[in-house]
Amino acid sequence: MSELSSSTIALQVNGEARHCAPGTQLPDFLTQLGLNPRLVAVEYNGEILHRQFWERTTLQGGDRLEIVTIVGGG
Repeated sequence: MSELSSSTIALQVNGEARHCAPGTQLPDFLTQLGLNPRLVAVEYNGEILHRQFWERTTLQGGDRLEIVTIVGGG
């Protein structure tokens, strides 16, 4: 087993494999990806996850996230 797999969990983000530390909360993960949590919408395991639940959402191995960036304009 590689060091990466023993100290991280595997996720799928927008169809791509990603890794994070066990116990990572969703807002922290978004920041790690370089995203501003205020400017994204998140689908978590097939369900739109309302922002009020983000702080209590701890990522688990095998989770599937679809992250959409909100873009202004007209």
